[in-house]
Amino acid sequence: MRIIREKEALRAAVAALKAEGATIAFVPTMGALHAGHMALVEEARRRARSVIASIFVNPTQFGPDEDLSRYPRREAGDAKMLEEAGVDILWAPDVATMYPDGAETPVAAGPAARGLDGAARPGHFDGVATIVARLFEQVRPDVALFGEKDFQQLLVIREMVAERVLPVEIVGVPTQRDADGLALSSRNLYLTEDERRAARALPRALGEAAQAIAGGGGAEVALARAREALSRAGFGPIDYVELRDAETLAPVERPDRPARLLAAAWLGQTRLIDNLPVEARAE
Repeated sequence: MRIIREKEALRAAVAALKAEGATIAFVPTMGALHAGHMALVEEARRRARSVIASIFVNPTQFGPDEDLSRYPRREAGDAKMLEEAGVDILWAPDVATMYPDGAETPVAAGPAARGLDGAARPGHFDGVATIVARLFEQVRPDVALFGEKDFQQLLVIREMVAERVLPVEIVGVPTQRDADGLALSSRNLYLTEDERRAARALPRALGEAAQAIAGGGGAEVALARAREALSRAGFGPIDYVELRDAETLAPVERPDRPARLLAAAWLGQTRLIDNLPVEARAE
């Protein structure tokens, strides 16, 4: 695996792959890799001849009081994992390379960014759209893989690609979970042992709510019970627990088409997010 840090070297490497007729699958990450990221790489290898991954902790998607300075960074270990997983190129630029004119965010996220994390983290999705657009311009992938754990982000990226008419297929990969159901996340490293045990309440509460809604119960009651369960487990504040349309993220009460149950809540100093699909009910 080649580790590349300069744009010119990446441009040459991508051009060489394209000249050989290779298809390119791209897995963008912020590092601190885990099995969820490896699932993206595995799917990437199924979909293209060459796989490029990136590690870049993007400052423009962090708010002023968020965890940019303490976000876990362990490039050597991450690079080893990527190499063992069959990645061909690791694109690992620094901030000056990605933002040579400063940390501006000229790409505005579209309607999918409204509400949920878009409301809880103002400007976050503008930063996501900006960095992903720049990475796509540099890597020129045929397909890019993103985890469904960040479901709103996935829709924001799909929307950005459609708006800019970029020739890249966006593939969502199902959320990877620990044995107790907690969604894998780099931020799980922040949790204390007690918090890690309490965190199991998040997927459990969402699962119970999804089951109730799919069984014919109203969303309002199911969501209220989920919030109560999270509060009892020690979560707080709870940013949101909501049922949304799986394509538009419009609020839903009784799903007559595929929906998504999404949640974000704080456990101590760590903000956890998760989501589950809710299938449309047959009338």
